[in-house]
This record gives sequence, C-alpha cells and structure tokens, in this order.
Amino acid sequence: MAINPSIITRDLDKIADQTGNIYTSLHVVGQRAKQISNSLKEELNTKLSEFASTVDNLEEVFENKEQIEISKFYERMPKPSTLAMEEFLEGKVYHRLPEEEVGE
Repeated sequence: MAINPSIITRDLDKIADQTGNIYTSLHVVGQRAKQISNSLKEELNTKLSEFASTVDNLEEVFENKEQIEISKFYERMPKPSTLAMEEFLEGKVYHRLPEEEVGE
C-alpha cells in the first residue's frame, strides 16, 4: 500500500459524507488508528522478540544489524492515523452505530 506520509489538507465534507457527521467520522478514524497501532506494535514486538537475549553484553546488543533494520522499517512507515484516514476515505473501514441496532 503506497501511502503519502506527508501532511496534506483534507476535505472535511468528504470525510463527513461517510457518516453524515464530521465528529463521528473522526471517531471512526481514531478507533481504526488504534487498531492499526496495536497491530503494528504487536507485529514489531514479535519480530524483535526473536532477537531477545539473556546476555547482558552491550556490544552484542548494539551490533545487531537485522534488529536495527527492522526498527528503522517500522519508523519509516506512515503513522497509524494516516493509514486509518486513507482506509476510511477509500471505504475500506466498516463502521456502525449501536443506536441503529436498538431500533431493529
């Protein structure tokens, strides 16, 4: 997925059109961003746990190039909020309001 990581101006009407309310839309994007963040954190921790060592030798810790490259890869990724907004605007985020289900 090629996402532009730079800051860009968003059309608030386009964001609000998805739910009919800008605040609801931003809440949905925020919730999706939390999901993405948790998923990425779990994925990174899993990959880094492979390098966990019981040795307290600092030289070994600082020289692990693979671990450094994995960390740099995740640092260069777009922020979860940017990914969530892109998914939302592309219609890839499923959302529903609990109030709507009560009346059914």
